[in-house]
Amino acid sequence: MKGQQVLIAGGTGGLGLGVTPVILARGAEITIPYHNAREVDRLKSYLPPADLARIRFVLADLRDENSVTQLIDGMGRVDALVQLVGGFAMGKTHEYSFEAWKHDFDLNLNVTFLLCKHSLRRMLETGYGRIVTVGSRGAVQPSGQLAAYCASKAGVVALTQAIADETKGTNITANVVLPSIIDTPANRAAMGSENANQWVKPESLGEAIAFLASEAAKDIRGAAIPVYGNS
Repeated sequence: MKGQQVLIAGGTGGLGLGVTPVILARGAEITIPYHNAREVDRLKSYLPPADLARIRFVLADLRDENSVTQLIDGMGRVDALVQLVGGFAMGKTHEYSFEAWKHDFDLNLNVTFLLCKHSLRRMLETGYGRIVTVGSRGAVQPSGQLAAYCASKAGVVALTQAIADETKGTNITANVVLPSIIDTPANRAAMGSENANQWVKPESLGEAIAFLASEAAKDIRGAAIPVYGNS
């Protein structure tokens, strides 16, 4: 991945703190969109100056198509898209508000669609690209009180596999990883840390993502790869 242009959406979040250093270690040049300057400062505190010199931070609203278009057109080329943005909320289906449902789909699926759509547009122009999205174990093994999350992540899986089918015969691939609970500060705050030793470490997921985003993964397309840790 040395010298490749990689877009990491969610690169400053809890998962991004583990994934971004792994991609940097492969020699990539990285663009990270952000909406919260405090998260940028947190990532900067994790990384040495030499690594930070290979990251371009861009203020962007990933729920707005014009903003996403400007972000991607400003990159010159997109060799790989790593889409880490997502989130969840819990609630019984009959009590879950429609507004919360729409928010979950905006965050998990619609953002992924916009990033994939415009990254793919640039990849088709250059004839090369790697798309890696993050689904969830819940996308294939849904759990109660997580209907919106599981349904939206199932949409991410379907979207990614549809792109993989559309790009057969090219040097563009699309794959999705399916983590179980990821050991992030947000998940520890929401669920406690008693079982955190069984959760997927962000760095471990980062290794799988980095491989799928590399030239070496040219023959893997449309894969939905379980990354369940010990849970």
